[in-house]
Amino acid sequence: MVFSQPTILVTGGAGYIGSHVVKVLQQQGYRVLILDNLVYGHRDVVETVLQAKLIVGDICDRKLLDRIFAIHDIKAVMHFAAYAYVGESVREPVKYYRNNVSGTVNLLEAMVAANVNKFVFSSTCATYGVPETVPISEALPQNPINPYGASKLMVERILEDFDKAYGLKSVCFRYFNAAGADPDGQLGEDHTPETHLIPLVLQTALGHRESISIFGTDYPTPDGTCVRDYIHVMDLAQAHILGLEHLLEGKNSETFNLGNGNGFSVRQVIDTAKQVTGQPINVVESDRRPGDPPILVGSHAKAKAMLGWQPQFAELKDILTHAWQWHLKRHGYAFTVATVQVASSESYQKEQILVRG
Repeated sequence: MVFSQPTILVTGGAGYIGSHVVKVLQQQGYRVLILDNLVYGHRDVVETVLQAKLIVGDICDRKLLDRIFAIHDIKAVMHFAAYAYVGESVREPVKYYRNNVSGTVNLLEAMVAANVNKFVFSSTCATYGVPETVPISEALPQNPINPYGASKLMVERILEDFDKAYGLKSVCFRYFNAAGADPDGQLGEDHTPETHLIPLVLQTALGHRESISIFGTDYPTPDGTCVRDYIHVMDLAQAHILGLEHLLEGKNSETFNLGNGNGFSVRQVIDTAKQVTGQPINVVESDRRPGDPPILVGSHAKAKAMLGWQPQFAELKDILTHAWQWHLKRHGYAFTVATVQVASSESYQKEQILVRG
């Protein structure tokens, strides 16, 4: 592979969104270095599909970070390494503040020390909490209702301070519901545990689950079920390239929503999945879950105006078709958490020990 662009450090690059971004970075000629502790990431997809350099380690390990920046000529960092389970964040907030906030501060300090001043951050629409109006614009108040959203908002504010104090420029992307898979079928969504609606519905179609639950059928929406904004993961990846280019061109820090701009209900997702898969999908109707807003739809007008970004896979059928193709092909990545060995800075004596590809 020929690299015509600078080296980008991608933290969490072995995960769902990170791996798709790495693939597009490589297609654009960037040299990519992945840092991932493999708690949720997949070693095999990095080594066999992306064939990128992988350093197995943690963003909380400052000595390791300093060694990485000393050895590699890194021009920018794209940061996906975070815990992202809302329910878990309520039960274990310290885990989220330690990793998502303290770990990110550790990474930013290492960047400042190494004079690396361009940072693309994976944020979330969860920073808005229950929105006052929809579609949601970047100007709406941010009032997160769980520690996960709060941790991401804290980092956004920290980035504002790092810009003023150290000149570290950043692009923050507030995602809505990332979904779908690489149209080539090489990459897809596989979380343990899985909590996202689309993969759960497709697992039901495959017979891996007995049913899919609808939580609440009496919302003030056209069919009574929650409406969400599903954005194709490859559209997210393209936005990250544009955000990176924005920074490499020397432009100022910015924050953007990344959403489809259209909302789809839970019933629409299930009905479309039936059409795409041709399989019966057993549905169980349950009571509402606390804290689920009826409608969450984002406006991407700012990203369109400033970055020239426009979703290419805006149809729900396309999102589900790509996800289904991947599920049929792979049935999930071959990965066992118990086999993970997280490297410490002490073992990072020679780059060849930790680098693959």
